[in-house]
Amino acid sequence: MDFDLNHEQKMFQRVVRDFCEAELQPYAAQVDETGEMRWEAIRKMADLGLLSLQVPEEYGGAELDSLSASIAVEELGRVCGSTALSVSAHNGLGLGPIVKWGTTAQKERYIPRLISGDHLGALALTEPQAGSDLLNGAQTYARRDGDSWVVNGHKAWITNPKYAPVIIVLLRTDRKAGSRGFSMLLVDTDAEGLTIHPPEKKMGLKGSPTQMLTFENVRVPLDNVLGPEGEGFYQTMQTLDSGRVSIGALSVGLAQGAFEEMVRYAQERHAFGEPIANKQAIQWMIADAALEIEAARTLVYKAAWLKDQGRDFGKMAAMGKLKASEVAEKVCHDAIQIHGSYGYSREYPVERMYRDQRLMSIGEGTSQIQRLVIARRVLHEMEAAVPAMA
Repeated sequence: MDFDLNHEQKMFQRVVRDFCEAELQPYAAQVDETGEMRWEAIRKMADLGLLSLQVPEEYGGAELDSLSASIAVEELGRVCGSTALSVSAHNGLGLGPIVKWGTTAQKERYIPRLISGDHLGALALTEPQAGSDLLNGAQTYARRDGDSWVVNGHKAWITNPKYAPVIIVLLRTDRKAGSRGFSMLLVDTDAEGLTIHPPEKKMGLKGSPTQMLTFENVRVPLDNVLGPEGEGFYQTMQTLDSGRVSIGALSVGLAQGAFEEMVRYAQERHAFGEPIANKQAIQWMIADAALEIEAARTLVYKAAWLKDQGRDFGKMAAMGKLKASEVAEKVCHDAIQIHGSYGYSREYPVERMYRDQRLMSIGEGTSQIQRLVIARRVLHEMEAAVPAMA
């Protein structure tokens, strides 16, 4: 298995990196301070395919492989975590389910608007009392009434709703059917009775809006169900597997950005008559960071590669996301340590990167949930591989 990028992937990476360094990196601190995306850059992303990474060409998309999509998210994360998170969520969560399960009519209605550069997509899973335990905790409900669904409930910690023309909402359509009682519903954001609350005040990723939603007798056409009715929970599990690859790539990007800052500072900062990069204590931190980033990137790329091969990538996605998110935390911590007091100042980007990375081991399933996913997959594989004892 070879993760050496091909010519097209290397060219794409170069184009995306140049764009990020010109259009995002100089404004990343401003995005963090103001809490507003730089829409001038977002609109330009449409022409590069960054808003339609895996949308089929027939709908105006870039139709890239999963590895190229991961490269794009990593490059975004390297310079601006807020923009990377919103664009990642847009592609994987807001567009992904429509591309995979949408009818031709749904795709023709929503995809052109979502990839135009004027909007970003959103998916609403989490509820105030239901994060990791969606199956038992999610209570948002849709009942049939004539030619409509009537939706009531709440969603929390949702990315991008204020920028979205439509939100994909996981809800119950049959309270008695257990995991078969969930469906995904396409809800237009101008629907009467839908309230999109003000953005949450967060520790990091401040330019990426995270909001609560309230549904009060929101009427939605019956044909706005995404895919078969009753398949919503299983659609969610598949979507989260793909999302973990993207969050893993974002985490690698955050770690890479912090790594480059720490190496640059160590070479420029002098103490005791020489650059601190000459000191063994600093060199060990740099070596560990380089090693761990490479390991994390390899796991994430492998998960993306398995997905592109049409193979089961769930376990590897969990491994990549877990490793990359924890590496990002360690590298960003050490980057601040190497900067000393300056690292604690907002004048240096490592302070922002440290705050931004903290969500990575929570979103798309916590580190604890990833370990459960990995362990269960390993145990299942072992049981399947070992013949039963007589």
